[in-house]
Amino acid sequence: MKRLYEKNEILFAVLWILVYCFTTIPIRGNLGDESIWMTIVLIVIAVSATVFIKINHLEKKYGLTRWPRNTKRYLYFIPMWILVTGNLWGGFGVAYEGSSQVFAIVSMLLIGYVEEVLFRGFLFKALIPKDGIKLAVIISSVTFGIGHIINLFAGQASIETVIQVFFAIAWGFIFTFVFYKCESLLPCIIAHSLVDAFSKFANESNSDVSGWIYMGATILVAIVYGIYLAKLPRAEAESEEYS
Repeated sequence: MKRLYEKNEILFAVLWILVYCFTTIPIRGNLGDESIWMTIVLIVIAVSATVFIKINHLEKKYGLTRWPRNTKRYLYFIPMWILVTGNLWGGFGVAYEGSSQVFAIVSMLLIGYVEEVLFRGFLFKALIPKDGIKLAVIISSVTFGIGHIINLFAGQASIETVIQVFFAIAWGFIFTFVFYKCESLLPCIIAHSLVDAFSKFANESNSDVSGWIYMGATILVAIVYGIYLAKLPRAEAESEEYS
């Protein structure tokens, strides 16, 4: 893995994303998010990625060493924290019963961590030196959104998947801008994990209207908050490395 990382960092990132997709798709489609096997596979992927990062001392590069300094300049990430609760706007409910709900929540928290490390960490950072910031932001965000097409293979309805793709692209822009500007992946990991975890507490009977409102609000915030963040200078740490 280290040899591939040093030789072709983009291919390294893509390989991780493919492994993640093709190991979780069958489990999600056949057994569901509440399966213990989903949790186990995600733990293996999360631990493997973390070990690689630590062994090669890449924590700073991937924003895993500290919380952002001076969070006031990012409006305390308030737009992002508000959107995190979107899955609960239609009311509260429990997706599963007993241990199934526990496994589902743990899996969602792990997905937040894994996807941020793979898409914002590995892929985005790999794209910057070759394609520049603007293109790297677009590619990583759109790739993150398009990646949700895999839900079609997990048995999800096509219209629901299309909506989720646009929703994910909007979130991708928010997460990527936040990560690039504050140089910490921790806010993105927390927000992403909570978004996914809260989806298992959503009231499905009231999800249609609230879902459309949530999607529209996310796209709007992605545009407005993205423009605001784009105008901010980067944090001091590592500011020269990728400028």
